[in-house]
Amino acid sequence: MALSAAAPAGTLTLALSVPLLLLLVLWAPGASSNSEGDALSALRRSLSDPDGVLQSWDATLVNPCTWFHVTCDRENRVTRLDLGNLKLSGHLVPELGKLEHLQYLELYKNNIQGAIPSELGNLKNLISLDLYKNNISGKIPPTLGKLKSLVFLRINDNKLTGPIPRELATISGLKVVDVSNNNLCGTIPTSGPFEHIPLSNFENNPRLEGPELQGLASYETNC
Repeated sequence: MALSAAAPAGTLTLALSVPLLLLLVLWAPGASSNSEGDALSALRRSLSDPDGVLQSWDATLVNPCTWFHVTCDRENRVTRLDLGNLKLSGHLVPELGKLEHLQYLELYKNNIQGAIPSELGNLKNLISLDLYKNNISGKIPPTLGKLKSLVFLRINDNKLTGPIPRELATISGLKVVDVSNNNLCGTIPTSGPFEHIPLSNFENNPRLEGPELQGLASYETNC
């Protein structure tokens, strides 16, 4: 006598739902953490990497915490990018603004070109922004004034133009600002943290005038 191959409807529904539920459980955390991986993958696509230092940046992984030059916290959130002096060229990407737990962005001594994305102003936990000795052009985004955790801002030795945003003077914890060797214009801020920044950190900007005189001189006089 042949056995029936039919299964009760409830058993079939359960059999189908268990794999689906398992898939959702596995996918949900990955979808969250992988958003940072997507942002870094966008950066990698925008860069030329002649020495292959970014070979470990595998976009198929759930999160980028196993990639070289990337540091994460205990919750697998990206807190540091150490990409200084690695012969990289290309440009920065707005997706970097999605790394909301990032504290250190180190891209100094490369050949980065183009503008500083205004989206970097979304990095509310950023402590250090080091982009010095590249070929970055355009203006310093006023949105960097939103970086209330920022302590170090080193963007010297680039091709930046325009004024020094007064929004930076609202960052109370800012200790180091170096914008020397660019093509900035206007006057040098003197309020807030700029009271303690040495004038040497503003030198070699042919169009940049001296410190502003509060109430006596207009700002951006030659911008």
